[in-house]
Amino acid sequence: MEQTQRTEVIVTQDVTKVYDADRIPVNALNGVNLTIQSGEFTAIVGPSGSGKTTLLNIISGLDAPTEGKVLLSDKVLSEMTGNELSDFRRDNIGFIFQAYNLIPVLTVEENVEYIMLLAGVPKAERHDRVVAMLEAVGLKDVEGRLPTQLSGGQQQRVAIARAMVSEPTIILADEPTANLDSKTGADLLVMMSQLNAETGMTFIFSTHDPMVMESAKRLITFRDGQVDTDETK
Repeated sequence: MEQTQRTEVIVTQDVTKVYDADRIPVNALNGVNLTIQSGEFTAIVGPSGSGKTTLLNIISGLDAPTEGKVLLSDKVLSEMTGNELSDFRRDNIGFIFQAYNLIPVLTVEENVEYIMLLAGVPKAERHDRVVAMLEAVGLKDVEGRLPTQLSGGQQQRVAIARAMVSEPTIILADEPTANLDSKTGADLLVMMSQLNAETGMTFIFSTHDPMVMESAKRLITFRDGQVDTDETK
């Protein structure tokens, strides 16, 4: 069901990230202030080194800012312990990676259900949700296959199913179409846009792909670690 009332799900406050490259400080982010509302379908774009992937990693809690704060659903990530952050990430964030990151020795069903297994979801419910989600992404009746028995596009669909099956608040997608041909990429974008509209999940893409930029409802351009432009279509 599409959400009608939007709330702030991501807020960055003066987020700065400085890396130490051979004892030379490199500013990856410079005081980034952003607010993302629930249900957005947003693309973060910019040249290599502009800071967009760093921002995604900090939003997800996989990296920490040098200065500033990140709030997800009103919770400050830096105030969580390691276990609290891991549990929060498991329950609230779905990841889609450029390289799929499927576990090769697990079947499609086992890959998709893995996060639910960690969360203690009962087996019968896990199976039902996996079957429903695979059908939603156009992969009916492939639960028993291994990733190597699937095409690249099918593997990315499995990765999307895995990201969404636990019903997280936020989906973070880092270059999700980069390894796909243009038709497969376009089909997946249509599917993700439909799932966004139907479920109200928040999608944030880091991308160079013009198709993703065209599909996005909001386009945030980064340059030199800062927001250069922020356009809502």
